[in-house]
Amino acid sequence: MEQAFTHLNADGNAHMVDVTEKSVTERVAIAEASITMSAQTLAMIMEGSHHKGDVFATARIAGIQAAKKTSDLIPLCHPLMLTKVEVDLYPDVENNSVRIESLCKLSGKTGVEMEALTAASVAALTIYDMCKAVQKDMVIGPVRLLEKRGGKSGHFKV
Repeated sequence: MEQAFTHLNADGNAHMVDVTEKSVTERVAIAEASITMSAQTLAMIMEGSHHKGDVFATARIAGIQAAKKTSDLIPLCHPLMLTKVEVDLYPDVENNSVRIESLCKLSGKTGVEMEALTAASVAALTIYDMCKAVQKDMVIGPVRLLEKRGGKSGHFKV
């Protein structure tokens, strides 16, 4: 079955979807990103010896800020009144990486998937930015939606 593109009007032009008539429901989205680096870079972050300060705290704050600014970055996203944003960072010494998980939540008429994806992405970009002076070949990815709840499309989980 072919899915209609809701961000296109009858003339094929991009537009913001009208959510006026949709019901307010609780909506939650969880996304993740990862960044892979050298063992030395990861150790420096975990030990707190980076000369720019607490990399994880800065990345967490950047992710939260990014979730709140998603509609400024993604042209057709609705501005949302988020009620909860969490950004958690999990170092993985075995794979020389950091897994970033973000959760966004609200009671509203549209989902929070883009906010969760943006939060995880920007947290990873912030780690890169803070550590690029010591390592330029870090790799970000994948960034993906893990779960969403609420709304007409119901529940999705990887």
